Amino acid sequence: MPESSPDVVEISLSPTKNQSAGSLDVEQAVRQRYGSAAQEAEPALCCPVDYDQQYLKIIPDEIIERDYGCGDPSKHVAPGETVLDLGSGGGKICYIAAQIVGEAGRVVGVDRNDDMLELARKYQPTIAKQLGFANTEFRKGSIQDLALDLETFENYLVKHPVRSSSDWLRAEAYAQELRETQPLVPSDSVDVVVSNCVLNLVSGADRQQLFSEIFRVLRRGGRAVISDIVCDEPVPEHLQNDPTLWSGCISGAFVEEEFLQAFADTGFYGIEILSRQEEAWATVEGIEFRSMTLRAYKGKAGPCLDQKQAVVYNGPWKQVVDDDGHTLKRGVRTAVCGKTFDIYTREPYATQITPIPPSQPVLETDAPDYDCRRNAVRDPRQTKGHDYNATQLPGSDCCDTNGCC
Repeated sequence: MPESSPDVVEISLSPTKNQSAGSLDVEQAVRQRYGSAAQEAEPALCCPVDYDQQYLKIIPDEIIERDYGCGDPSKHVAPGETVLDLGSGGGKICYIAAQIVGEAGRVVGVDRNDDMLELARKYQPTIAKQLGFANTEFRKGSIQDLALDLETFENYLVKHPVRSSSDWLRAEAYAQELRETQPLVPSDSVDVVVSNCVLNLVSGADRQQLFSEIFRVLRRGGRAVISDIVCDEPVPEHLQNDPTLWSGCISGAFVEEEFLQAFADTGFYGIEILSRQEEAWATVEGIEFRSMTLRAYKGKAGPCLDQKQAVVYNGPWKQVVDDDGHTLKRGVRTAVCGKTFDIYTREPYATQITPIPPSQPVLETDAPDYDCRRNAVRDPRQTKGHDYNATQLPGSDCCDTNGCC
């Protein structure tokens, strides 16, 4: 289902003449605007979103009023999971997710804005008391550098002020040591990474690192569920240099297809659009901006081994091509490696695939390498065994009272 579709906001403006290409300090523009938005609500920073009202009852009005987003990725988390919210702001999505994952789950919010962190942390004891458990925490960090604990690093800088190039080099070395020995978010530690209208606030130069960090912290089989603003045409340079449009989630918007491709280029698979606004949220110089929520999975890395498995694509398309280039034809036994077989038996493929395991399991230690670049049909004798020669005809006991023969 699409996200709520508000009336189109048409914005007409001229290029900012006193700014040269690439001159905008993105982090400063975002920090200033969201610092102010933590103190006083700013409706222009968000799209209308239909949240499940049952989860809003325990969340204070101050958090709800200072919430800025364009979707609800919390709909796609499950009980018992560890959830990481990038750019958690006042904590609304975290506190919704905390109720869904329950006492057995855990929710971590990451934000670098002090005012937003103060707001989110302010109500932790109150919400924990209402829930009957405490499963939520908020950490200070940049979403494109989830290894660096900024609060610990800032404490170091207070004790060791940077007054020279030597001081700077020592500070950089300490920051790297923190990343390696005390990462803010450890590798392979999260089931679900969520984000609500935040990735577009990261500068273009940092985006490759941003997606790499999302991938790093996820466990194998984990997923990213991201709601963000996308556009239907590339944003011209003069709009990218407008601090109000950038901090307002407009100038930094991803072109729709490039947004999905960024996940594919990082190594994610099973990338799918969960929702997309029908009507544009805003229009600037003819470019339409709208909310999109997508989901992407981690876990296709690893050796390709031939364990005599096959899959049948159920349809409805005549054929489809997966992220690794496998062409699956409807109704055809397609040979796959053990890794791909396991992936296909999980979300998001499981409902579209009929798995065909071998009659005699082949252990990984006994399986030869498999060339996943070819699209081969699996002969039934490979899964049944070449020596398979059974004969079994249905007897009278096969029929039930309604008759089946």
